[in-house]
Amino acid sequence: MNMIEINDKEFIKISTLVYDKFGINLTEKKKALVRGRLNKLILSLEFTTFSEYYDYVTDEKDGTRLLDMVDKISTNHSYFFRESDHFDYLSESVLTALCDSSRAGNDTKLRIWCAGCANGQEAYTLAIVINEFLEKSNCSLKPAILATDISVSALENAVKGYYSEEGISGVPENLRKKYFKMNPDGSGTANKQLKDLILFKRLNFMNQTFPFKNRFDVVFCRNVMIYFDNATKDNLVNKFHRYMMDTSWLFIGHSETLGRNNGNFRYIKPSTYLRVGAASR
Repeated sequence: MNMIEINDKEFIKISTLVYDKFGINLTEKKKALVRGRLNKLILSLEFTTFSEYYDYVTDEKDGTRLLDMVDKISTNHSYFFRESDHFDYLSESVLTALCDSSRAGNDTKLRIWCAGCANGQEAYTLAIVINEFLEKSNCSLKPAILATDISVSALENAVKGYYSEEGISGVPENLRKKYFKMNPDGSGTANKQLKDLILFKRLNFMNQTFPFKNRFDVVFCRNVMIYFDNATKDNLVNKFHRYMMDTSWLFIGHSETLGRNNGNFRYIKPSTYLRVGAASR
């Protein structure tokens, strides 16, 4: 396949567009990635330069072409039980605290936001961990997981809930048999029990407000903010604070940090924070 080259001016135009619309910070180091991931699409459209493709994307009014572009550029790699200590802490500490709160007469609805869910592995892992906890405890919590992503194709994969033998290998065998319809080739599809706990929706973090009626007890946004600059990250964290319960938890990736001076969240342990302060709308 022929490789269309991207010059500095074209890269700046595309990276600026992606940053303005989605907050993704494509530094000069990502130039080869952009060229590689967009080449096949550009060739299929019979364009010969990135400038022609940029004009094609920006000339459209409804944004479909722009979504196709960010779909190709964004990274949707994840796996089941990634950074497993988060799920241990969720089960051993967070869910226990929320159960105690529900017994005290508070809302029994457990609302979790999986922000940046990629192909669904994190959302299904959350569903498994929560269901396992509820089966073993005398707890009346009623879980509901909202899983969002910017990528249309990733969300389509997540809704299907199908994973290859390699893709599902991170799930312990007993849980695979319990929560997936397994195929002879080792692949599996998430069962109805898991799917019923999760609502998959497309969401752009750059929106000024989010269409949420209720606030969340737990937010997982892991290995997403590494693609944002500090200003975009701080703005997003403030939005998380706005849509979280007064007592709630935020989990981020192990390679990410909020900084110990963030006044909206109190550091609990690496990449785990407790929300503090009054809610604002």
